[in-house]
Amino acid sequence: METGRKGKKSKVSTLHVSAGVPRADPVNKKAFDISRKKRKQVLSATEYAEGILNHDLVILSQAITIIESYREDHSQLAQEVVRLCLPESGNSIRVGITGVPGVGKSTFIEEFGGIITSSGKKLAVLAIDPSSVRSGGSIMGDKTRMETLATDPNAFIRPSPSAGSLGGVARKTRETIILCEAAGFDIIFIETVGVGQSEVAVHSMVDFFLLLMLPGSGDELQGIKRGIVEMADLIAITKADGDNVKKAERAMVDFRNALHFFPPGETGWIPKVSSCSAYTKKGLDEIWITILEFVTLSRKNGWLEKNRNSQSKYWMHQTIEEKLKSRFYKNELIQKKLSLLEKKIMNMETSPFLAAQEILDEYFQNQKKE
Repeated sequence: METGRKGKKSKVSTLHVSAGVPRADPVNKKAFDISRKKRKQVLSATEYAEGILNHDLVILSQAITIIESYREDHSQLAQEVVRLCLPESGNSIRVGITGVPGVGKSTFIEEFGGIITSSGKKLAVLAIDPSSVRSGGSIMGDKTRMETLATDPNAFIRPSPSAGSLGGVARKTRETIILCEAAGFDIIFIETVGVGQSEVAVHSMVDFFLLLMLPGSGDELQGIKRGIVEMADLIAITKADGDNVKKAERAMVDFRNALHFFPPGETGWIPKVSSCSAYTKKGLDEIWITILEFVTLSRKNGWLEKNRNSQSKYWMHQTIEEKLKSRFYKNELIQKKLSLLEKKIMNMETSPFLAAQEILDEYFQNQKKE
């Protein structure tokens, strides 16, 4: 403010702030809206199938996302895509890979997969990430653990959330296998979360089952458990390098002795035991040779085709159970009845078993009326 001749303050100020150039919006809203529309675009079943058969990995990834979706319209679209791709599937070698946490599954797959792709084969890795029980989210970190394989042009890595399904096996892994085969992948690895009930589900969708075990940590005794060994076609002792070499040799002897107690399966194949090191790459070639020997034998005696037919029937029954369960719990009358029965159970007015029978009887009676 300025002071006048009589000492009075003038209302006119010498300070003036220019409006300047208007600041541009850092976000191009038009481009952002266009990109969002592109990302949300859903193709038709025929377009997805054509893209997959033309080995378009972007469309393959989008189709797998549709398969994993819980939306009803996505479910119908996914089944149509699977139906269109089904005639071009079935030509791969499906390998299930499991092991205790810390056994080095991702490191093993990284190096072992590199051997396969370097021979000109195309490899798809379906890695199951455990979902959080609280939030339902998954880290999906397999691509960061397999840096070299993730950039290999002959490899495709797809992490999927377990979504709370049995033992960590993704709900739609079976359908994803079909799409990957139609996309031209020769070998498909299915990596499970870890040793547990997931092995049963994985075993029902693969040709060869590989069990990775650690040397010298007590896991030799755990591996002798009948259920795990019966499913394994090959037991590989990992990290067999440095000071672990002798421990790995002892573990191999323990496993081989245990395998003598089990008769050969329908394949006529006797499960083998070997050791390997992802660090030195020792023993990895032998594991690949063993897998090829198994596939040759099972194709020759007809077991491979028979097993896949049995697996298809199994998954049909599994899908029926899943659909029935979903339809049951979505029923409004059942939801109301469940709430009442839960209160009765907590008040000790009825048992869980009688309550279950009551609600099932009511459900089936309503179905007859409809």
